[in-house]
Amino acid sequence: MFQPGTFSPAPQRASIGAMVRAQALIEAKLFLRHGEQQLLSMIIPLALLVGLTLVPVLDDADPVQRVFPFTLAIAGMSAGFTGQAIAVAFDRRYGALKRIGASGVPAWTIIVGKVVAVLAVALLQAIVLGAVATVLGFHTSMLGVLLSFCAVVMGVATFTALGLLLGGTLGSEAVLASANLIWFVLIGAAAYATFRAGADASPWLQWLPSVAVVESLTSAFQGSVAWLSFLVLGCWFAAASIAAVRLFKFTG
Repeated sequence: MFQPGTFSPAPQRASIGAMVRAQALIEAKLFLRHGEQQLLSMIIPLALLVGLTLVPVLDDADPVQRVFPFTLAIAGMSAGFTGQAIAVAFDRRYGALKRIGASGVPAWTIIVGKVVAVLAVALLQAIVLGAVATVLGFHTSMLGVLLSFCAVVMGVATFTALGLLLGGTLGSEAVLASANLIWFVLIGAAAYATFRAGADASPWLQWLPSVAVVESLTSAFQGSVAWLSFLVLGCWFAAASIAAVRLFKFTG
């Protein structure tokens, strides 16, 4: 005979690691299945990488050395900011996040899970874009690869936190319009600072997260660390994360 209480239910909250892992897995699967997300985070960066390298529009003997960090930054920004902002906003609108919140999952767990998922997707993006860039003549050192990995992680985490802040506070229609507008503005600022202004760029541009992530990647591939850019990204990440945890709403 079984001892009394052997089959008594013992409900308990899942561990933090289990919650983050489950959230990250489902987020990564949903992202990879979404065609519009792939357009913004993979197709457009690939097209820019090939086009800006092969078409003589840049006054540079080896354009891929500047183009690849730029397109890698766009891929991470698209996945982390635009993709997550819009996805979260519509999840709130249709009640998906409300159901997750009702299960006892805290807001910070959702944020961390989404950051981990986007980092996994960003790794896949970096592999694909890196392979194409290598074929186009891009070259760096092993130190450059390691430093660029740190820059990608910092950049993706920052833009994911910003995307969750936007998507978790505003209505879906407002997010749909503002996320795309901000995406274009940030990319435009990064393109201007990278390809046109160069060393003459305004110091204020360095405080934009898009410019900071491009500069950090460019320096990383050259084997050095752009400390100011990492500081800028760290400030944006900290501010956006704190605000997202405090202001994030499960319904909208």
